[in-house]
Parts: sequence; structure tokens; C-alpha cells
Amino acid sequence: MSLRNISPWKSFAKEALSQSILVAKFLCFLHVTNTYVCTAALTYGPSMLPTLNLTGDLILAEKISHRIGKVGPGDIVLVRSPVNPRRIVTKRVMGVGGDSITYVVDPRNSDRSNTVRVPMGHIWIEGDNVYDSHDSRKFGAVPYGLLQAKVFLRVWPPKDFGPLVQKAN
Repeated sequence: MSLRNISPWKSFAKEALSQSILVAKFLCFLHVTNTYVCTAALTYGPSMLPTLNLTGDLILAEKISHRIGKVGPGDIVLVRSPVNPRRIVTKRVMGVGGDSITYVVDPRNSDRSNTVRVPMGHIWIEGDNVYDSHDSRKFGAVPYGLLQAKVFLRVWPPKDFGPLVQKAN
């Protein structure tokens, strides 16, 4: 093989390596951003009606607030399910450690209510649809460590695009 035949391959290899490094840097950036800063999630189901759609919403959630203790009552959050750790659920924070929460035990069948004190290091979460939500009313307060992110923006569907603000209790 002559030197002329090797030269085009050498420049092609350099270009391919350069592009591969660029792609690797981009993928590393995406990984760090998704793990520590912000993530997208698809939500669906009846538990957060009417705030979120039954058929699904694409939302953005930031992962900084819960690490610095800036999550409170009224915030919509992503939480690892204490019942099924493979699932991430979307619920609203109703109370944090030390708060007293009064809730209707079985809203479909009675008005009987119960009051609990949220243990320190835990949060009380409920779906906005009290008639069809599997939440702290069923499994109790959730350890703060299961909190994954705080939802701040609905991206899809386009007609509902916008911030998901805190709801007053």
C-alpha cells in the first residue's frame, strides 16, 4: 500500500474519533442533567385529575429543590412508590414532617375523617382525585428519601403547555 492510500483513511479515522468524542460528551451531559438537574416524565391515570390528564401528560421536573429542602405542601412531586419501588408516581404534597393532616378515610362511602401527624423525615402525598388515588391515605407517610423531583412544567399536550404551580391547601 502506498502512503497516498493510507492518508485518506487516517483523516477519516481522526474525523470519526473527533465526532465520537463529541457524541460521548453530549451523552454524558444528558446523563448528568437527567440525574441531577431536570428530568422529563410521562404521567397518566386518574389520580391527579383534574390537574393532569387521564390519557397522559409530558412534564418536566427539577431535581434540586428536594435536595435542599424546598418542597412543601401544594407542590406536585415525583415519588418512588413505597408499595412498588419500580414505579414512580406523581402526587401532591399535603404535608411535611411535623404537620398534622386531616383526611377523609373513604370518600366514596363516608365522611369519616382521620388526623395524623407526619413523622419527621417524611411527607404526606395525595392525588388530586381523592376518589381514585392510591396515596398516603392507603400506605401512610412516605420517607423523604423516596422523593425524586418537583414538577414545574407541563410540556404536552400543547394546549395545556405551561407551569404547574403550587396549589393552596
